[in-house]
Amino acid sequence: MTAKWLTRAPLSESAALLFCLPYSGCGASMYRSWPRFVGGIELCPVQLPGRENRMREPVPETYEELAGAVAAALRPELDRPYGFFGHCGSALLAYQTAVELQRTGAPRPAHVFVSSQVAPDEGPYGRFLGMDRDALRTEVVELMRRTGGTPVPDLVELCLDVLTTDVAVNRRYRPDTRTVLDAPLTAIAWTGDVEVEPWRTEGWERYGTPARRALLDGGHHTFLDAPAPLLDLFVTGLVADSEKETVG
Repeated sequence: MTAKWLTRAPLSESAALLFCLPYSGCGASMYRSWPRFVGGIELCPVQLPGRENRMREPVPETYEELAGAVAAALRPELDRPYGFFGHCGSALLAYQTAVELQRTGAPRPAHVFVSSQVAPDEGPYGRFLGMDRDALRTEVVELMRRTGGTPVPDLVELCLDVLTTDVAVNRRYRPDTRTVLDAPLTAIAWTGDVEVEPWRTEGWERYGTPARRALLDGGHHTFLDAPAPLLDLFVTGLVADSEKETVG
């Protein structure tokens, strides 16, 4: 079951795992520019249903349902320190997956990293939520070019279907209660982000134990290039926190 959710099987010798969830409208290949390892952490892109090699699979209609599926699929890999990274829409999925694991008594994550997103009780938020299909098509084309792809019409339409579904899931996400994670959380903002201005991430301070904020240089899509300050956050947050817990 786990195999189809990960682009590759984690190595047994990896000290920690960071599960990287894809941005709205994209699949796991969006992390192709990222290294496989950083500071003892293995970066593990997660492949969600309805995209790329899982294109024919139905997409859950809510983050809660999708988070339940992700949590169940990854449960066999939670035998060492691990964390989640999500950007924009997938930041909400990262948080909700951690909520689901906490609810079911699974080993808690050593750290959850949420990037360019408002806190769950302050959303849904983002200009994509008000766009029609034609406007979203333009965004798909621009994102393909940004990630080095060629916007072939048929591929654009396939990705547009994924993005339209993801936007609808985001639009429906309104948690009834605020669940504070029994795990550290870092909310990442970007100095030049015009999609989610840095101050809009402040609400995440109520969601982690403890919760922190980090401001990095760059714009909304800078994370795709795996900038060194972001990778450093993973090391200091995931590895350092898990080591402190072990010592404690």
